[in-house]
Amino acid sequence: MKFLLVEDNQELASAISSRMRQDGHVIEHAPNLSDAQAFIETTEFDLILLDIMLPDGDGRAFLKRHRASQLDTPVIILTARSQVSDRIGTLDLGADDYVTKPFDHAELEARCRAVLRRKAGTSQTVIELGGVRFDPVAGLLDVRGQRVSLRNRELRLLELLINAPGQVFSKQKLADRLFSYDHDASENAIEVYVGRLRKHLKPSDLTITTLRGLGYRLDNGS
Repeated sequence: MKFLLVEDNQELASAISSRMRQDGHVIEHAPNLSDAQAFIETTEFDLILLDIMLPDGDGRAFLKRHRASQLDTPVIILTARSQVSDRIGTLDLGADDYVTKPFDHAELEARCRAVLRRKAGTSQTVIELGGVRFDPVAGLLDVRGQRVSLRNRELRLLELLINAPGQVFSKQKLADRLFSYDHDASENAIEVYVGRLRKHLKPSDLTITTLRGLGYRLDNGS
């Protein structure tokens, strides 16, 4: 998954980013609203973690604009404000959840998973398709009952494809979702990860089809 963290506290931002990357997620950090706006205008995110009090404005105004523009990316508010009225106000503006500082990182990770499950319209994290059983949260893949070890980017590539079987993903879009802005990802790198994932999926009914000039698509032959 690709997350946008909007947080001006550098120490907290570094801690959150480190934990999320350990879980295999790609995370971009914006220390202010201006940078956050630039990010969402140029790339697609699965989740936004948004502080309220920022150097150049109020995160709630950003949230309001975000929802008014019809963008449905889930948003979790991170704030030191704990009053019920504050929570109600941000939820009414379109926030999907609200985490009060200080918080335990494990709780934040659990809330992220819950929000993403709701966005996907399911209460389950495990996906079963074409002889594959995939748990993106635990990072576990079973192919025909055999456990397969995945590297982080292989795991996130499978997560993208298996959540949208039949959808075509260009190399550029895959690179955008699998790598952060400060990582120069070539088309060859995408080809390498696709090739590795194809080998892992070979015993199953799932195949990654190459559409010349367009990209890749996950097909279920069962």
